[in-house]
Amino acid sequence: MKELSYKIAKIKYRLFGRDKEVINDFFRKNGVKIGGGCNICCNILTPESFLIEIGEDVTIADQVDFITHDNSINKISKETINLFGKIEIGDNCFIGERVTLLYGVSLAPNIIVAAGSVVVDSFETEEVIIGGNPAKIISTWDAFFSKSRDKAKGKANIQKVLDENPHLLIKRKNRG
Repeated sequence: MKELSYKIAKIKYRLFGRDKEVINDFFRKNGVKIGGGCNICCNILTPESFLIEIGEDVTIADQVDFITHDNSINKISKETINLFGKIEIGDNCFIGERVTLLYGVSLAPNIIVAAGSVVVDSFETEEVIIGGNPAKIISTWDAFFSKSRDKAKGKANIQKVLDENPHLLIKRKNRG
């Protein structure tokens, strides 16, 4: 039912001029605490959505998973119990595509989480990039910007770059 409600919210978002607050309000009505100016590109609801807190101006890319509980402890317990934890994301964070955030994780403001990462620990240092499985600090904002600014392009110009100057696109090296 919540998936259908999310799809309806996405339709409203498109009908109302792609106003991000339409989506944010949907999540707020379902228990998520969200600051202003967030750009959430996927359904982040969990059975315990009230355990998710997102600061202001946060971007959450597509296919991000918030894991607010773990019932694997039932395999080793005679009781029906679960492990629960809040997930807290500070202001101005960017959560890349296909990231998984586990219960109990807190991110300080101004953290970028690299695509595909699994965040199992909290991070208190600001202006860092974390990535991997498990996620660890892999760079600082300054180092990433210095390394990447010459290759950065606007999305509106990307087809022209591809047609006229394809060498300006990122090409990953083989590390093996």
